[in-house]
Amino acid sequence: MWPSHSLLAVAILLTASHAQTVSPPPIVDVGYAKYLGRRSYPNTIAYLGVPYAEPPLGERRFRAPVPLDTARVSREANGTVVDATDYPPFCIQGSTGNGDAGGAGSEDCLNLNIYTPSSANNKSNLPVLVYIHGGGYGFGNPATWPFDHWIHQSPNVVIASIYYRLSSFGFLAAPGLAESGLADLNAGFKDQVQALRWIQQHIAAFGGNPNKVTIDGVSAGGSSVELHLVSNQQERLFSGAIAQSVYRTSLPTPEQQETLFEFYAENAGCGNSTLPEKLTCLRSASVSALARAQDGAIFANAFLYLRFFPVIDNDLFTDYPTRSVKSGKFAPVPLMVGATTNETLLIGLGHDLLSAMQYLTPSITNADIAQLNEANFASEALQYQTLTGDVSLRCARSIMGRAFSEKTESWTYRYNQHSPVSPLPGVGHIAENWMMFNGTNPGYNGTTVFTPMDDIQRSFAEELIAYWLSFVRSGNPNTYKLARSPVWPTYTSKSPGRIVLQQAATSNKGSSGSGTEREEELETQRCDVVAGQVADQEN
Repeated sequence: MWPSHSLLAVAILLTASHAQTVSPPPIVDVGYAKYLGRRSYPNTIAYLGVPYAEPPLGERRFRAPVPLDTARVSREANGTVVDATDYPPFCIQGSTGNGDAGGAGSEDCLNLNIYTPSSANNKSNLPVLVYIHGGGYGFGNPATWPFDHWIHQSPNVVIASIYYRLSSFGFLAAPGLAESGLADLNAGFKDQVQALRWIQQHIAAFGGNPNKVTIDGVSAGGSSVELHLVSNQQERLFSGAIAQSVYRTSLPTPEQQETLFEFYAENAGCGNSTLPEKLTCLRSASVSALARAQDGAIFANAFLYLRFFPVIDNDLFTDYPTRSVKSGKFAPVPLMVGATTNETLLIGLGHDLLSAMQYLTPSITNADIAQLNEANFASEALQYQTLTGDVSLRCARSIMGRAFSEKTESWTYRYNQHSPVSPLPGVGHIAENWMMFNGTNPGYNGTTVFTPMDDIQRSFAEELIAYWLSFVRSGNPNTYKLARSPVWPTYTSKSPGRIVLQQAATSNKGSSGSGTEREEELETQRCDVVAGQVADQEN
């Protein structure tokens, strides 16, 4: 017999589907359990909160994820269908500042949201998109970036979105932690790896092809994509990559994180003891105590790079990503990479250029900044926005695009559509998220509000989704693009063409506002300088 909550969910789903005939409930059998999904459109099913690892609780706090105990899941299901119709708890959030306390969410959060065509089955062999959300490695909730409408538009892919541990829960680091076996560095990144492993093993049950997986992410998610591309992970877990607004965060060593760790331990009530005693105390501390401590540690320091971020662990990461990319040490898969026109992380913070650069990167020097500043700018504001944006975000497009073009194929883009809800001028960081995810406006502690979109915006969103899913399906954004959309040129060092993505002036379905351009030589030169400063920027 089905449990009562499953029966209720089936009744709701059948009522909401508007089907003329009674459809069977959307249930997928992964071998060790059966999951009931939610029919969000007549042609789209969402399976929400499917676990991919054991809960990282108790002694597993601050450790690498443990593969899912499928026998345990099977025993607990006891032959009943597991309800996967509601979004699961998101991972513990860090604070975004401005009065946000942070701390919402759950430690038991290692789940996937999986979106499939309603017709998919274990023989469908559909290409798979795996999405890694952004949020500075400190916050973010996949429910604020839903993919139901992507499948509804293009019911020929499977999409999975990863929940991974954030802030101190996912990226605690200090000298001696890994060597002593007390904790695992980069646990939150290893969550992403474990999710990709689970997908290799089980996505076929949802209709996906484990041999055709594209990873995608924006901001810290784009940074994660870059890290997957350069990591020493030996398994073949993906065959394509999309990196959006790549956050070129500095990758510190555990030694550089020691001050952050000590402040965190002290404020969690675990200071003044040996390292093993501190870890024992931190594992027994309440989530609320750790949430307050991690936020206090972040906002007590004066530098953006002093956060709970991925670190050089001499295991997965032995060098800075930029150096790995420039030296050809990356997974040679087709790549889409881009940035917005006015990317920067420092709008409105009131720094002078020297202070801003030192806020972003740990060891940048006056000589480095003088070298970056050799270009002429029309105003100090443009100089500030351009140089801080290049260093923190935008130059990933040029650096990665060129390196990948020498081993495989790459496509780059400039997103040029102002977000209609942004109070700032220009096209700011991750502006494309609003357009691609139903007008989402993420707020504090995993919340969002969806703004209604007009016909022009919906038409543009369809163009974007078509390009993205064409790349997922074929390794080329042009193969299944919309007929009205321009051909997206490949990027090469000799011909660095890219697409400019922007909405049309009218709602005429036959028109597109997008076009193509060549990467400016001055931009290429600036990004060469940025890449050459990797030892000081540590990214």
